[in-house]
Amino acid sequence: MTSEPEHITYTLEGAVSISYQDLVSSPLSLGKSIEKAFGSNPECLGIIVVRDLPPAYAGYRERLLKLAYAFAKLEEHVREKYADPVSRYSFGWSHGKEIMNGKPDLLKGSYYANPVENSQSLNVPLDVQKSYPEYYNKNIWPTSDEPGFEAAFKDLGKFVFQVGCELAVACQPFVGSHLNDTAVSLPQLISTSNTIKARLLHYFPPNPHLAPRGEGDDVDDWCGWHRDHSILTGLCSAMFLRETGSGVEMMGSPSPESGLYIRTRGGDLTKVSIPVNCLAFQTGEALEIATSGTLRATPHCVRVAATPGAETISRETFALFMQPDVDQKLSSSCTFGQFSKRVFDEHYDGV
Repeated sequence: MTSEPEHITYTLEGAVSISYQDLVSSPLSLGKSIEKAFGSNPECLGIIVVRDLPPAYAGYRERLLKLAYAFAKLEEHVREKYADPVSRYSFGWSHGKEIMNGKPDLLKGSYYANPVENSQSLNVPLDVQKSYPEYYNKNIWPTSDEPGFEAAFKDLGKFVFQVGCELAVACQPFVGSHLNDTAVSLPQLISTSNTIKARLLHYFPPNPHLAPRGEGDDVDDWCGWHRDHSILTGLCSAMFLRETGSGVEMMGSPSPESGLYIRTRGGDLTKVSIPVNCLAFQTGEALEIATSGTLRATPHCVRVAATPGAETISRETFALFMQPDVDQKLSSSCTFGQFSKRVFDEHYDGV
């Protein structure tokens, strides 16, 4: 049995882990780690963890995830003021509108915004704006009901975006040779795009009547199996919160089985925990199409794993979807905009 290259490191669950310092100072030295994370070998997980982040990240994450909890605790009629059906709920608040596993998803609420550009219609032709309201719209901020929400959202979103752009530079030597459109680079596709979208997620506490699940049960009871339609998705470590008589307190995971699950390139089911002060990035379906299936999207879901007391615990997290502009060709017959429309049609049927 051959040993792994010495410089590749892993989390306890087997995800490739790289240092932010290496990412910034010598991104092109990370080629073997990138290939091990995002390649097509059966054991590749399709996810990479970035550790040793600047200290500011911890504060950005904690502040916004606690605000996610606070917003979700507002009365429903207040939350719905910030919903935007015109964009198919791709800006502002969304709950129960997305179709997952064939039915409306009531298990989580989402708040969407572009943290990089506050007005997505900037320098975009009017006909394109009208054709793609899911991307070209103005952010909606709950300023009067949740002061500080906008600043917190942008701080965390811009931080994740910056790290994602730096990761794209490290990925370019590996990804570039597989892109259908060799006239552009992975960093260009991401850094110059007007379609960046962040999703702040609040998973409502599970039903108290949900029975504990066994090893053979489905694991997608909190968020169904899916593949992101981005090129790369940045993920924060989840925060578990519970309201007590003295206020809101942070909890550990309600169960060792709770959390994010993915399938390896070979189809094996693997639980992946993102360490608290780290970021993770996984591949999306736009990259799969843009490389003719050579670099595949990462199937993933979220599991409740109900245990006594779990019905009082919510899960908060944040995802940043990095993707090209709508007119970017992913293949000879499909732009990112056309591909996105199919995805939205699938998950927002009739909206």
